[in-house]
Amino acid sequence: MQLYNTLSAEERAIMIDDAGQQRLTLSFYAYAKIEDPKKFRDDLFVAWNALDALGRIYVANEGINAQMSIPEENLEAFRATLEVYDFMKGIRLNEAVEHDDHSFLKLTIKVRHKIVADGLNDETFDVTNIGVHLKAKEFNEILDDPNTIVVDFRNHYESEVGHFKNAITPDVETFRESLPIINEQLQNHKEDKNLVMYCTGGIRCEKASAYFKHQGFKNVYQLEGGIINYAKQLKEEGLESKFIGKNFVFDNRLGERITDDIVSQCHQCGKPCDNHTNCENDGCHLLFIQCDECKAAMENCCSSECLEIIHMPLVDQVRLRTGKQVGNKVFRKGKSENLKFKHSGELPETALATAQKPADIRQKIKVKKVLLGKAEHYYVKAQVGQFTIENHELNRGDKILISGPTTGDQQLILDKIIVDGAEIQSAKIGDKVTFEVPFRIRLSDKVYKILE
Repeated sequence: MQLYNTLSAEERAIMIDDAGQQRLTLSFYAYAKIEDPKKFRDDLFVAWNALDALGRIYVANEGINAQMSIPEENLEAFRATLEVYDFMKGIRLNEAVEHDDHSFLKLTIKVRHKIVADGLNDETFDVTNIGVHLKAKEFNEILDDPNTIVVDFRNHYESEVGHFKNAITPDVETFRESLPIINEQLQNHKEDKNLVMYCTGGIRCEKASAYFKHQGFKNVYQLEGGIINYAKQLKEEGLESKFIGKNFVFDNRLGERITDDIVSQCHQCGKPCDNHTNCENDGCHLLFIQCDECKAAMENCCSSECLEIIHMPLVDQVRLRTGKQVGNKVFRKGKSENLKFKHSGELPETALATAQKPADIRQKIKVKKVLLGKAEHYYVKAQVGQFTIENHELNRGDKILISGPTTGDQQLILDKIIVDGAEIQSAKIGDKVTFEVPFRIRLSDKVYKILE
């Protein structure tokens, strides 16, 4: 029985585009006693794989933590797979503010010691004695109370691009680091202040609120469903957002906009920007904020050293990174001396700029198309894009679609194709082609051939 992925991310992306289905990005969690996490994991994989569900899921003896992408038409069938388990009956599914068909490209379910690495000994306190859940309206009201202290239980790279006004934003790389820091910082306010906490989807606060009640804090509150659910309620109820900026998310989107305020800077040039990227050098993968101009100039790299490395022969790149553990640190590595404009700890409350309205990520009108390849570079002055052809053949006169979260969907008819400096009629798989593109493209963009 298949209990693992058989397709690469690239192959899955092609299948998703060819299927033409609207997909939903959602998350949920539940603390519960699971006797056999391995069997639970395998049963979920079989059920969800049949529904074309994708995502990153952790299961443990203490419960489940899931971020997923599913076809919209399979939503009710997916809910039914959860209802099989008593502890997930009626569970809240936090639906993303912005849906992206490519938010997840694999179904990964891992058995872990804990569903969130908190470093706590759960035997020493009552993990079910949690703080009071607050909906968005109630959360806004308590933030206006002068006796409230609001704490962000996310990491520095998350809070940098967006946070609640007047929140304490610990300069930490992991959730477990923030617990003792906040406990020490607020020792003198256990009885006279409201300790109000928030995180992305609520799971970190679920454990943190119980921990702080055990530490003697009398008035402990948490944002129900985290920032994701808060944003949903803002829209439904027409409430004022006391969150400013962007909500960092742990999928291919790397963020969803809550307000139009940009509160962070490009880590390389200082321009107002809140778009995260991972360094193109596979031996680095540093997570940092990079504007479009620096992305084009630095080819997605965090430093001149990494830029030099990506142009080395592959065998030399592999040799340089041999023995280095980088894969599990993609989201944790957010600091480097190369990042001149990185901020963490105490963060600004005012916007540095206003974000442009993004193109709608949902593909409401499906165009029949096939994936050709991806963007490699954009030459700003010449208005020329370079692309790698990974699937099918590209011909002069073809109608193409260039698509990405920021670029949107842009169509062109190719009058000229250049490969290795020469104009050609057709490009084959493996060719790096260049042609005029009268709009800015990004390295995350994909290029498709439109089928008439």
